[in-house]
Amino acid sequence: MDPHQPLPPEAVVATSERSLMVLSMIARHGKPMTVRQLKDLTGLPLSTLYRHLQPLKKWGLIQEQDNFYAPGPLSVQLAWGFDHTSYLVSNAQPEMARLAKKCGESVGLMVAINDQVTCLDMVDSEQSLRCSFSKGRSHPLTRGASAKAVLAHLPVAMADSIMQRQLHGQKDEIARLHKELDSIRHQGYAISESEVDWGVWGISAPVFYKPGQAAGAITLMAPAIRVEDRQAALIAATVEAAAIISERLVLF
Repeated sequence: MDPHQPLPPEAVVATSERSLMVLSMIARHGKPMTVRQLKDLTGLPLSTLYRHLQPLKKWGLIQEQDNFYAPGPLSVQLAWGFDHTSYLVSNAQPEMARLAKKCGESVGLMVAINDQVTCLDMVDSEQSLRCSFSKGRSHPLTRGASAKAVLAHLPVAMADSIMQRQLHGQKDEIARLHKELDSIRHQGYAISESEVDWGVWGISAPVFYKPGQAAGAITLMAPAIRVEDRQAALIAATVEAAAIISERLVLF
């Protein structure tokens, strides 16, 4: 789910889950937001929004300042706990840092959540001109190297269902993507350029927590103008890093 786009008409959320929907919108927006923005994104009436915002404020999951809402202290504690207890993040971080230092580019850890590819962790390049993908940012699983590397290793029925929904049943596009995913599985990585962010080149390789069962993918991203003569080396380094992370996960 893109936090900057309204929910589609078919996204029916149970009344009991609306507080969680509001919290997720605030958490993924990336900056404080107004009730009007929440209304536009969720489609909920203002009166309903205020009713759900109050208990979230009471429990410290969100905070309000000057009529803007942002994640609260309890959300920060939850995020800290996730970062320090997630076996995937903790096992991936050392190798991501080594890859970023070796190649001089940014490296992200990506997973599939609710038909989206979402960034769990990020190691930013130290170069002044760099590409980055903020933690928590999401986009559809049918676009970009990160998404396709993850989509290629989801259960077949799940991947087919996602493609049908996101490509609106367009048979030619679905067939083209199926062919691309076959190639990704065969070669062990996905590459894209300017599919998500203009001018950004990315190489993404899956990481596995069990043989044949992907936990997510790591993605090295760089300005396209800086990788023309380095693609082979960047691909090899990323695939190697993903294999090392997978070995750790299997042994964990």
